[in-house]
Amino acid sequence: MNYLSDINRGLNLVALGGGTGLSTLLAGLKCLVRETPAAELWIASLSAIVTVSDDGGSSGRLREELQMLPPGDIRNCMIALSEDSTLLSRLFRHRFRGDGELGGHSFGNLFLAALTEVTGDFTEAVRLSSEVLASKGHIYPATISDVRLVAELADGSEVRGETHISASRAPIRRLRLEPEQCLPLPEVLKAIRNADVITVGPGSLYTSILPNLLVAKVAAAIGASEATKIFICNLMTQPGETDNYSARQHLETIKAYAPEIHFDFVIMNDRRITVEQAERYALEGAYQIGVDDEPVDSFASVLDQSTIVVRTNLLEAGEKVRHDSARLASVVLACRQQACTQPAVPA
Repeated sequence: MNYLSDINRGLNLVALGGGTGLSTLLAGLKCLVRETPAAELWIASLSAIVTVSDDGGSSGRLREELQMLPPGDIRNCMIALSEDSTLLSRLFRHRFRGDGELGGHSFGNLFLAALTEVTGDFTEAVRLSSEVLASKGHIYPATISDVRLVAELADGSEVRGETHISASRAPIRRLRLEPEQCLPLPEVLKAIRNADVITVGPGSLYTSILPNLLVAKVAAAIGASEATKIFICNLMTQPGETDNYSARQHLETIKAYAPEIHFDFVIMNDRRITVEQAERYALEGAYQIGVDDEPVDSFASVLDQSTIVVRTNLLEAGEKVRHDSARLASVVLACRQQACTQPAVPA
């Protein structure tokens, strides 16, 4: 790999996930998208592969009423990739108040639903909506199949649907999609094949990350890709999904479902959240990941010898515990630069 060639032509970057984590990362990466070469590493093509298993809130209601794919995570990605100052971006964020039929729906979800009916094609509706918002990237649903998440819990019972899985508060023994043999969009596989960098996470492990990897051929395509592969660790555990999980357990889980994926880098936050934040999140059963109890040696069983663990301050200032978009994006590109300049590790 050649660092100078990356500068000359720009990077093809693919980000995989869903929920708040993916949109946070995209908001930082879009600032590095250029149409002409820059002096430092830059992104020529940015693609997001987004889970479509949501069945709650506005997305779930539209999914049931209109038999369409859930638009929520995709809407968030479109907003993240748009120019934040535009009126349309603000409109796509708007959520209707009240207890009537419109109450709880977001304008962006309704716009996507209307455009899907007009065009007869959800992916075309996403593409056109992205153009309207002047999005600095491509957004692809991982599959256009009507998939549902099914979790087998530790007690042997099964729970169907993302909302019920998160609410079960029981350890998950196995996750699958229903139907299991759903296929990805051809554009998804093409984006992965052409990628220079592929990021996985941050995002809900069982309801944002794994649903993408469970779509047929996606994990295999990532595994076969020569791109720099980066796992971005979450900041906090998620009640009902990853209670008491360490960063290593997140990686172990991904390896169990997608053993063909070998990460070149693992990015982790090393800055402690405030006492006030810790107390507030603890009331919801969420705790910080990877700050105290996980030395690099603890990852040896789940990482390749050549995998580099990057620990740095990734926290955004504010009441909520969030990744800093700009800082995270810069670390992702720094990983690519390091991958291009470091000596090859013997097999």
